[in-house]
Amino acid sequence: MSGPELAGLAADARRPRVTEVEQHGIDTIPDAERTSGPFDLFRIQFGGANTFATVILGTFPVLLGLSLLQAILATVLGVVVGALILMPMGLFGPRTGTNNAVSSGAHFGVRGRVLGSFLSLLTAIAFYSISVWVSGDAIVGAAARLFGVGDSDLLRGVIYAVLGALVIVVVIYGYQFMLLVNKVVVLANTALMLLGIVAYASLFDFGYDPGPEAYALGGFWPTFVLSALIVMGNPISFGAFLGDWSRYIPAATSTGRLMGATFLGQLATLIPFFFGVGTATLVSGDDYVVGLIQVSPLWYAVLLIVVAFLGGMSTGVTSLYGTGLDFSSVFPRLNRVQASLFIGTLAFVFILVGRLAFDLLGSVNAFIGAIVICTTPWMIIMTIGYVVRRGYYSPTDVQVFNQGRTGGRYWFSDGVNWRGIVAWVPAAIAGLLFANYPPLIEGPFRNAVAGGIDVSLPVSLGLAAVIYLALLFAFPEPRDAFGPDGPRWVPVSDAQSQPVVDDPRASVHRAGRRREAPSEPVA
Repeated sequence: MSGPELAGLAADARRPRVTEVEQHGIDTIPDAERTSGPFDLFRIQFGGANTFATVILGTFPVLLGLSLLQAILATVLGVVVGALILMPMGLFGPRTGTNNAVSSGAHFGVRGRVLGSFLSLLTAIAFYSISVWVSGDAIVGAAARLFGVGDSDLLRGVIYAVLGALVIVVVIYGYQFMLLVNKVVVLANTALMLLGIVAYASLFDFGYDPGPEAYALGGFWPTFVLSALIVMGNPISFGAFLGDWSRYIPAATSTGRLMGATFLGQLATLIPFFFGVGTATLVSGDDYVVGLIQVSPLWYAVLLIVVAFLGGMSTGVTSLYGTGLDFSSVFPRLNRVQASLFIGTLAFVFILVGRLAFDLLGSVNAFIGAIVICTTPWMIIMTIGYVVRRGYYSPTDVQVFNQGRTGGRYWFSDGVNWRGIVAWVPAAIAGLLFANYPPLIEGPFRNAVAGGIDVSLPVSLGLAAVIYLALLFAFPEPRDAFGPDGPRWVPVSDAQSQPVVDDPRASVHRAGRRREAPSEPVA
C-alpha cells in the first residue's frame, strides 16, 4: 500500500463520527485532528449556499425591475466580485487553527476582535432567518396546494419553530454532521434545481423585460448596481465564517488551493442564483416561494419542498455554527452548545418579528446591505494585514483573551489594536452614509454622486484600505507582531510585547475551559 493511501487511512481513523458531539470550541485544532481539505471547504460553501436562501437573493434583480439578461449580468458581477474579495478569508483558519473572528485578533487586538464576533452575529441572524423563512414558506405553500390547508400566521410560526429546532440540533452535533449535510445538499439540490429546466420549459420567457418604467430606483444603473450589491451579500456573508471550516485543514495546505476552493465554491452558487433569476420572471406578487409552488407542475412542487428543506438546513447550520463557536468565547459562561442555543433563540425571535410583523423583502434587503457595508472593510483590513505579515500568525497568542490571560504579541494597547479599529469605523460609517438599500437603509449621501448609483462599497472598501495602510506607516506595529522574516512593505517599531500572564479580572469559567495551543507560531 502506498504512502498516500496509508495517510488517507490514518486521516479517516482520526476523523470523528458524524454522531459525536463536537468538543472543540474556538480553541486551536490540533494537527492530528485536521482531517479536511480544500475540497471540503468547497463543498461546505457550495452546500451552504446551494439553497433557497440564495435563490431568494437571486430573485431581487428581477423584483427590482431588471430584464432577464440584465439580471443575469448583475448576478454574475455580484458573485465574481464578492468571491474575489472573499478568497483570502479562507487562509486564516489553517494558519491559526481557529475561526476568523479569533484570528482577527492579530490585526484588531485579542479584545478588539469582538468586532468580528459582532459581524458574524449580524450575518448569522440574517441568513439563519432567511433559511427558516423560505423553507417554512415552501412547506406552507405545498400544504395549501396539496392538502388544501389554510395559510395562517400560527401555522407559519409552528413550522418555523420546527425547522429552527432541527437546525440547532445539527449545530449542536458540530462540524462533522454539518459536513455530511452539505455533502448531501451539494448533490441533491443541484440535481433538483437543474430539473427546473424541465419543469418550467413551457412557461419560461427568454425575452422577459418589464421595461424601463419598472426600475425600482428610477434608472438602469442605480437599479443594476443595487442588484449586484444584494447578490454580493451572499459571498461576503461567508467572510466571518470561512475559518470555522478551514481550521480543520492542515496548516501546510497551499495558498493557491485554499483560495481556489473558495472562488470555485462561490462560482458554483450561480446555479441557485440563476434558478432564482429565472423563476422570478414566472411569479407575480411578493410571496415568491408560495407563488412558485402554485405555478409549478405538481410533481415539481413536491420536489421543491425537498429543495427548500435541505437548503434551509444547510444555510441555517453554516450560519449558526460559527456564531455559536465565537460567542462561547466572548461570553465564557457559555460553552459552544449553550451559545448556539442562545443565538438560535435570538434569531428565532427575529424570524417571528421580521416575517410576521414587517416586510420580508425590506428586512432582507436591509440586513444584506448592512453585511456588505460593515463586513467588507473588515475583510480588507484582514487581507492587508495578512499580506504585510507574510501570512505569519501565532496560534498561541491569538487565544490569550479566550483563555483569561493578558499580554502576547497581539495585546497591543490593552488588548486592542486601534489601527484596525480606527480604519474600520469611518469606513463602515461612510458606507452607510452613501448606501441605498430601500426602504430601511437610505443614506443621506446616496444621491450625492454618480447619479444616484450606490457607491457605498467602493467608498467603504477604499477608505478602509487607505486609512489602515496610512496608520501602519505613521504608527508602525511592534516587531513581535511579525514573523522571523519581518514585515512586507511596512515599517516596524521596536516596542516589546507584554509577557503572557493570567488576568485576575477574567472569569474563572473561562480559565477552567482552556485548551492547549501549539507552542510555536505557524509560518
